[in-house]
Amino acid sequence: MAKATFGAGCFWGVEETFRQIPGVTATAVGYSGGRSSNPTYEDVCSDETGHAEVVEVDYDPKVVPYDRLLDVFWESHNPTQLNRQGPDVGTQYRSAIFFHDAEQEKAARASRDRLAASGKFARPIVTEISPAQPFWRAEEYHQRYFEKRGGGSCHV
Repeated sequence: MAKATFGAGCFWGVEETFRQIPGVTATAVGYSGGRSSNPTYEDVCSDETGHAEVVEVDYDPKVVPYDRLLDVFWESHNPTQLNRQGPDVGTQYRSAIFFHDAEQEKAARASRDRLAASGKFARPIVTEISPAQPFWRAEEYHQRYFEKRGGGSCHV
């Protein structure tokens, strides 16, 4: 088993997207990449903690390779929008890949470079690619939010 961590805007829709992938064994939404310990949703929404809303993905690399998860990440949001996705604005909504080892870092940077060279976007990709930091699990009402609510209207 392996772990991947992605920030692509509102974590509700991002989690739902990754949950649909065969080989993904578990997901959790939470906060990472910031300065404070054990932040709450309200703390993160203050835009003062430095944390991003992220999805932690547990997956079986024999079933789904990390490169496939990267493809889903890039397809699920606009990586050229700095600190926002759709109507959600703030550093907590930034595009981010938090890599867990050197192989993930290499794959993330290579996939970003391929996408940038593809001409798909007129503006530069602003996705942060940095080492995984502590993951702080979000409050329970955020976990599997769309599954509990029967859908939703996130940007995804």
